[in-house]
Amino acid sequence: MPQQTPAPPRAPLECALYASNLAECAAFYAGVLGLEEIARVEERHHFFRLGEVVLLLFSPEATLLGSSNPSLPVPPHGATGAGHLCFSATAAEIHAWKDHLEAQGVPVEADFHWPNGARSIYFRDPAGNSLEFAEPRLWFPET
Repeated sequence: MPQQTPAPPRAPLECALYASNLAECAAFYAGVLGLEEIARVEERHHFFRLGEVVLLLFSPEATLLGSSNPSLPVPPHGATGAGHLCFSATAAEIHAWKDHLEAQGVPVEADFHWPNGARSIYFRDPAGNSLEFAEPRLWFPET
């Protein structure tokens, strides 16, 4: 009997960004973006609750060595260069976020209205990762 293919994944459970200056970046995600830190291992990672997803903020050097706990079978991983993460937000929330970011001294690199009418703003964390707030209708016009 042929094996049945499982359903496609529904949503990410976690996403990862990398930052050499972990403390500075963790302060940005907690202080500027207001994310709740749920776990940390100094010099290796800080984890933040992001709705129903967890944002993993890793030191790229430390994660190339594998898990900080020898009893966990987590393989080494990492990335080079700036990563990207897009947060879902309504038009009103994007307006408020733009004002908040600018008040916090975080430059908004682009404020773009897509051909389908959705709006995005782009900015960077202290590690240079590209962050975005976008209306869900950017990808899901029915929303």
